[in-house]
Amino acid sequence: MTDPLARVETNAQGQKRAIAPCLEPCPIERGMRIIGGKWKGSILWHLKDEPVRFNDLARMLGGASKKMVNQRLKEMEEQGLILREVLSDRPVAVAYRITDFGRSSLAILEQLKTWAETHDI
Repeated sequence: MTDPLARVETNAQGQKRAIAPCLEPCPIERGMRIIGGKWKGSILWHLKDEPVRFNDLARMLGGASKKMVNQRLKEMEEQGLILREVLSDRPVAVAYRITDFGRSSLAILEQLKTWAETHDI
């Protein structure tokens, strides 16, 4: 857990040392490890309204290869952010939908979107 008193102090010789340093990732870092991967936020955003089939999702993420999209979807499924639903075996067709856990990140993603638009980044 992060100590709110974490700080750096300088002694009389000008040497610095950390007081009560963070010894494990803080909540922000842990959250970024879940939703901060490349394309993850965009995938969650595209799934917010309804399930989306794999090929359609790959088209929505124009700059991502299908291999990258597949890799991120597997990671996100393992993390509990999304669910994979097999629609048919022949031909293989799957769709992805957001879970309640994944949906809980949408407010943060909305704020990030607004921040990026406000600062034209």
